[in-house]
Amino acid sequence: MELTPVLRSEWLKIRTLRSLPGALLGLFAATTAFSAIAGASGTSDPGFDPLFTALSGVVPGQIAAVSFGAMAVSSEFQSSALRLSLAAVPRRGRWFAAKAAVIAVPALLVGLVTALAALLVARAGLGPAADGLGTGEQVRGVVGCGVYLMLMALFAAGLAALLRSGVATLSLLIPFILVVSFVIGDATGTVADFLPDKAGQLVLRETYDGTLGPWSGLAVTALWAAAALLAGAWSLRRRDA
Repeated sequence: MELTPVLRSEWLKIRTLRSLPGALLGLFAATTAFSAIAGASGTSDPGFDPLFTALSGVVPGQIAAVSFGAMAVSSEFQSSALRLSLAAVPRRGRWFAAKAAVIAVPALLVGLVTALAALLVARAGLGPAADGLGTGEQVRGVVGCGVYLMLMALFAAGLAALLRSGVATLSLLIPFILVVSFVIGDATGTVADFLPDKAGQLVLRETYDGTLGPWSGLAVTALWAAAALLAGAWSLRRRDA
């Protein structure tokens, strides 16, 4: 079976399941709104990072990206939907690759649009405080933000395939993202630098310390996502539908 019909059928599921476009809309709305608030609030902190402030809405907004990835996969484990999908596409690896692709592409595109909108609205609020940002830094922040959101969606998708539950995946990831990263704060030079969210968010910063840089941090997040997808693919192959 060619991959194109599989991609088409999986894309149809993404478009027609209301919660999934809703999650992407939530990603755009939450990220842009929180970035606008951060830009309007400004800061007198000597360690102020205008790029991260402008894109800081991605911290709460990424929950929507995680939800998108988790729900796109976990919906297959409801009402025997996976059996029907595998009846149409018996090669499980091919089906899962198509599922990952239709999660990655919209997450990346919406992530890029969201990052650009967040940067623009936050810069308007920051005013002269953002004048020092160079074009290269802003491009890196927008592109990196889009890639980061895509990777977090794929990370959640892989875990959902492994756990076979969207609720379990979100119950694990959301506290991890919100609580663990908050407790760790700005600690650098430890194993915490290699957590998926903390490493990936380095690409959103104008200045950074520690072991990793913007792109190497994003590569660490990519490794987490790849490991989750491989674990999900292994589970899909080994367990009954």
